[in-house]
Amino acid sequence: MSSKAPDKDAGTPERIGAGITAEGQHVAGTEVPLRLGASAPTAARRGFDWRQYVVYIGFVVIFLVFAVTLGGSGFLSPNNLLNIVSQTATISVMAVAMTFVIAAGEIDLSVGSVAGLASVTAAMAVTQYGLLAGIVAGLLTGAVVGLVNGALVTRIGIPSFLVTLGMLGIANGAAQWITATAPVPILDDTYNSIFGAGSVGPIPTLLIWTLIALGIGHLVLRKTPYGRQVLATGGNEAAARFSGVKTRNIKLQVLLVSSTVAALAGMLYAGRLHSGRFQWGQGDELSVIAAVILGGTSLFGGNGTIIGAVIGSLMIGLINNGLILLGLESSQQEIVRGAIIILAVALARKRSVA
Repeated sequence: MSSKAPDKDAGTPERIGAGITAEGQHVAGTEVPLRLGASAPTAARRGFDWRQYVVYIGFVVIFLVFAVTLGGSGFLSPNNLLNIVSQTATISVMAVAMTFVIAAGEIDLSVGSVAGLASVTAAMAVTQYGLLAGIVAGLLTGAVVGLVNGALVTRIGIPSFLVTLGMLGIANGAAQWITATAPVPILDDTYNSIFGAGSVGPIPTLLIWTLIALGIGHLVLRKTPYGRQVLATGGNEAAARFSGVKTRNIKLQVLLVSSTVAALAGMLYAGRLHSGRFQWGQGDELSVIAAVILGGTSLFGGNGTIIGAVIGSLMIGLINNGLILLGLESSQQEIVRGAIIILAVALARKRSVA
């Protein structure tokens, strides 16, 4: 059957599965990707699918509920709303990179522990050698871990779930070992100001870091050939490889970037809390994955949305903040967070089957 190549100006692909080459050309006998602005009779017949917008609907509903019930407790105060954004900044930044990992059909469970490890290596380097050395040490920590993860997954063939689960323990143990479980204080005001404790006018630096990550991630995923190759790899790896996409390199790169961004998040923890400690980031991998899936990225790969992931992160932060103002204990907050993850996976399953 002959098929006309889709017009490159027709719009940005929402999902790329089988049938799309690295240059965006259609491969005969395979599925044609859906493009924004293009004719899509099948999608039209399905009508409005509210599951695609569940994170936005949920965010608005939860915000309104807390606004009504906690209006007298300071929930709507500017300071509290900025506090929500600041406290979720590390999750939001990691969620941007995790979107690429999950969209490529992989998973990274080590991001929380990598953040903790990078926070202590950056703190130790800042204390001994200065600001620039601290920045390099923190980012290099994440890059090395990501390179190891990516090599084990793509060159040896170990599933990313197992590799990153093992790396979770290795990174956490290494952080405890090199610090003897003690915090490493950071007395460099410049570092603390840049990486979390400062502000530019009324805007916290953590909000600026979130916006930078959001902007870069969205542009790369939606507007570049690399982003389309990531989606193609997760949608149908065999077809993507046949179409000329170097899928092993794509997977290595997304895992490398994920760990490096997790290291940046650890440096933000260290700057905001004025110290590096192995506890920073512990358990964040669950919140990050939940934010990405709630945001609309399929747990099974092939599509992704950066804006949705950040909104998902803010929604989790909104819930945590509201539960604290309601007086719930940390154990009860953990139960709610676990329920969110189950809900996210269930919705992802429905989107995949639909």
